[in-house]
Amino acid sequence: MAAVKSLRLGAHMSIAGGMDLAVERACRVEATALQIFVKSSNQWAARPFATGEVDRFRAASREAGLDRYTMAHTSYLINLASPKPDLLERSRAALGAELDRCAELGVPYLVLHPGSHVGAGEEAGLAAVASSLDAVMGAGKRARGDDGMILLETTAGQGTNLGSSFEHLAAILDLAACSDRLGVCIDTCHLLAAGYEFRDARSFRKMMRRFDELIGLQRIGGVHLNDSKTDLGSRKDRHDHIGDGFIGLESFRPFMNDGRFRDVPMVLETPKGDDLAEDRRNLALLRGLVGS
Repeated sequence: MAAVKSLRLGAHMSIAGGMDLAVERACRVEATALQIFVKSSNQWAARPFATGEVDRFRAASREAGLDRYTMAHTSYLINLASPKPDLLERSRAALGAELDRCAELGVPYLVLHPGSHVGAGEEAGLAAVASSLDAVMGAGKRARGDDGMILLETTAGQGTNLGSSFEHLAAILDLAACSDRLGVCIDTCHLLAAGYEFRDARSFRKMMRRFDELIGLQRIGGVHLNDSKTDLGSRKDRHDHIGDGFIGLESFRPFMNDGRFRDVPMVLETPKGDDLAEDRRNLALLRGLVGS
């Protein structure tokens, strides 16, 4: 039981009705980690926080013990690899605004899809991402380096999306001058879709060794725990409930029992209704793997 309680395990929660309600929803499923959006995920504009909203969120998060274990996820519109100057500039501005909102809320991690090169080529795209990160992190108050950390997410590799290989992430980290303020969020669905086999103990160890060689395990700041509706190497981002997809329940056991993840927020990104029943089921299944 103590091992279960020491895990930082939760889910992405809606911010509908106010930022602090996401914390309340997390508490309803006994979460010890949380992921949120800090604005609408499909719009460029961000509404101003309501009067007292930031203070309520900070207080609720602190009381729930989630303040150090909350991740935000960036808008899906952001593309730091875009070859179009206007979209690239808009993406950089949007990322900066989200980092500023995270700082206001006291959210320590912001998860980011690296971007899509849209035909410019992987090398050019990776260089654009690194340059964009440096531009955003070096602007204004963010240049002090005391704000949150950006976590580059492993992706499924659809289309011209970057980040589907450890080599992609390693290249960005090597190229970016702000590398010390960057980490990685691994997504189990995306890993499988991108072609990484980890569904038995041996292949899990092999994958983690490769990650450590190229990037370093200390870079892992977050984990997305999602089953996959598609099989190995599909390059399709289709999340499924724990145990219902091609990953399978048993394949999550190493993640639940690897001591290197003990202080890392691990969250679900699976569909659910307002009663959060699906989150309760998925979290119960994951907790049942701990120590067994």
